[in-house]
Amino acid sequence: MAEQYKALTRKYRPVNFEDIVSQEHVSSTLKNAIEQNRINHAYLFCGPRGVGKTTMARVLARNLNSVDASIDGEALNNTLNIIEIDAASNNKVEDVHALRERVRIRPQNGRFKVYIIDEVHMLSKAAFNALLKTLEEPPDHAIFIFATTEPHKILPTILSRCQRFDFRRIRVEEIVDRLRTICGTENITIDDESLHVIAKKADGSLRDALGIMDQAIAFCGSDINRQEMFSALNVVSGDRMFELMESVDKKDANAGITLIHDLLQEGYDIQEFLSTLTGHLRNLYLARDAKNMHLIEDSEETKQRYRQAATTFEADDLMRMLHIINEAQFRIREARQPRVHLEIAILKLIHLERIGGLQKLVQELQELKQGNATAPPRPETPASGTTGAKPGHSSDQPPVTQGKASEEVNLFGKPSLKRTQNTLSTVDLGSVATETADDEYRGEITGNLALAPKPRPTAPLYLHDVRQLWDTYLKEVYEKMEKVCYFTLQRVTLVDLDQGKLSLECQDAFTCETVEENKREFSRLFNQLTGHKLRFHATVKQTIGTTETLDPYTRFKALQKKDPTLRTIVELFGAELEY
Repeated sequence: MAEQYKALTRKYRPVNFEDIVSQEHVSSTLKNAIEQNRINHAYLFCGPRGVGKTTMARVLARNLNSVDASIDGEALNNTLNIIEIDAASNNKVEDVHALRERVRIRPQNGRFKVYIIDEVHMLSKAAFNALLKTLEEPPDHAIFIFATTEPHKILPTILSRCQRFDFRRIRVEEIVDRLRTICGTENITIDDESLHVIAKKADGSLRDALGIMDQAIAFCGSDINRQEMFSALNVVSGDRMFELMESVDKKDANAGITLIHDLLQEGYDIQEFLSTLTGHLRNLYLARDAKNMHLIEDSEETKQRYRQAATTFEADDLMRMLHIINEAQFRIREARQPRVHLEIAILKLIHLERIGGLQKLVQELQELKQGNATAPPRPETPASGTTGAKPGHSSDQPPVTQGKASEEVNLFGKPSLKRTQNTLSTVDLGSVATETADDEYRGEITGNLALAPKPRPTAPLYLHDVRQLWDTYLKEVYEKMEKVCYFTLQRVTLVDLDQGKLSLECQDAFTCETVEENKREFSRLFNQLTGHKLRFHATVKQTIGTTETLDPYTRFKALQKKDPTLRTIVELFGAELEY
């Protein structure tokens, strides 16, 4: 009868401290504790899955009781002095009571009775409390070793009575070295890139890496082919990722969509593909700087490909692509048509405007702005007595007869023209429309159709300026807007003016809502009056000790009660609030 096959995870389980990978900080501490006879009564091993917590517990138990190396690690549980308990299935308080009864029995041989409790966080709160007294005052011969992946679920009273060791994730290179050694022992032929693929898919767990290696050997045999292994593990190869990014670089949407179609037809999982693409973009971002090449966990050949491909993308472009793919991963989880969302994400990458084009556009806008700033000024309006035709005027039109004009200083310290006599016996209405269409010149047509040009202000506007203009502005609001708008602005307080944003404080929510609803009209009217554009922003005044806000109608009724004269007017003339 052929010998029964044993999985690699069981066959190559470490039996001493030196065989445990990447946990030297724990191994050296425990070895020194044994040599100095400073053995604690309780240990807590915590960390990710597959990094050697239970294995370290077995090795410690083996060294404490001097168990022969010929005894397999799994066979330790058959001895009377090393007891392994699965807390996931023995999590009741009755199980802990039984454990407390067995702890009192001294070991038959050896120095200690070691209890290894795996997944200890699965114990119930009552079970933890039942175990607490034993941990606080254990027998001299009893040692507890707890292993868990979620130490935050353990009661603090238990944690305080244990020596805690945090196991770290195993690096890709350490997993690759371990797999390479095992493949040499098993006479397995495999290339470095395939080993790196297995190590990255294991996500820091050596146990997972050995399981994946077992699967690859079962599919490919002793000679592992790269493409066959990718197909067996449902892993998107790096060649496909480089091909996809090449289509993104060339903005070839047809090639990108075709590649996605082929991958889905071959049975690749969408989330697995997006995860691989995220890692690929991250490596391209790091490969732009030679100092970051050590952060890329891949073979030297693949690192050189990353280095070469990264030169075709800017760092900002790669960051935007990472953001797009990251958002797609979350949306696709709950999408009804995940394939369509995947294709949309890939098309976004392909049609994404590169940062170089955006920088060129900004530079052209800046040059255009500088060109306008250095352009010659617009010619002034012809003075009195000057003759000449404007563009678009026919030569047979009668000239404009203009009277005397006197200068006066406007609100911004700029000279403006004021009509003093009857002017403009004849007016060209077409020229009036042309002048008013240009926001450099604004005119007001009076009974005699005279134009009074208003220059655009250049001086900055401050809050005290607005307060000086506020009464004039309220008159304009009264004449050109609804009366409720006028009464509303009468009841606000000017608070601040910051970068064109005028902050107003209102007494009640109704006033605040009225300002917010009409703020565009308020801004437009203020611009017509002063030439400055302001954004109106209203907030309700915070009052201490009251939360009641009265609407205008209720306040009007209250005023009638307080003022007899007002009440008499309302009764005689039927006065009402005007909205």
